[in-house]
Amino acid sequence: MDALHAIFVAILQGATELFPVSSLGHAVVIPALLDWKLNQHADSFLPFLVLLHTGTAAALLAYFWRDWWRMARGVLGLAGAEAARRDRKLFMLIVIATIPAVMFGFVFNKFFRDLFATPIIAAAFLIVNGLVLLGAERLRNKQGARRLENLTVADAIIVGIWQCGALLPGISRSGATIVGGLLRGASHEAAAHFSFLIALPIIIGATVLEVPKLLHAHLEPGALSLAFVAAAVAGLVAFLSTWFLMRYFRDNDRWSLAPFGIYCLVFGAGAAIWLGLVG
Repeated sequence: MDALHAIFVAILQGATELFPVSSLGHAVVIPALLDWKLNQHADSFLPFLVLLHTGTAAALLAYFWRDWWRMARGVLGLAGAEAARRDRKLFMLIVIATIPAVMFGFVFNKFFRDLFATPIIAAAFLIVNGLVLLGAERLRNKQGARRLENLTVADAIIVGIWQCGALLPGISRSGATIVGGLLRGASHEAAAHFSFLIALPIIIGATVLEVPKLLHAHLEPGALSLAFVAAAVAGLVAFLSTWFLMRYFRDNDRWSLAPFGIYCLVFGAGAAIWLGLVG
């Protein structure tokens, strides 16, 4: 992978990991559309992906550090009684919402990705992702949307189950979890906030699982340096994406997912048609 491809993939990862449009779907479809011959089995590819996800995780931690600091103080009993109760509850909900994806991902992740991670099928699932986003906007209760502090254990379980849909290339993790929150009556801002909070342990967990493979990789000269640069780019883009999306969801609560749903329909359909013609 040359430097231009590496930076492009880093920008793509940093943005699409958090925008509800599927990072994996785009990572599968766009190189195929551009006829890039990326060798995903090369020894340098795994370290590259691991560091990209590390950059994204660092961006999420940097943006939401106040939430994690409050939760840490609450769990350790360093805050007042009311604050500790609130922050422990949020931490517990994050743990609960993470469990389904960890279980399903550990058992089925490789199966689903090997089975469905072909460009035309990923494009088809992008269309499905668009339909899900648009459907959620129609089905959600637009009256009395709940805030982050009002979420319950049942909400966390449902959001966690929705998160499992991201095992399919083309189905967005952030999109699925935001949809799960909306259908439980949360506002777009609260659903996005919770989605981004539960993203951090998922991304860190997925990265840690790949570290043993990373230690045995045989890298060509300059590959690791390029991966670190790409990780910094992915982290910066992820931070800016989070900053934009949190304000976007706060200010457009009535229809926030609709543009992303339309984009996924158009891009997925166009990609599927093009890949079908050239394939």
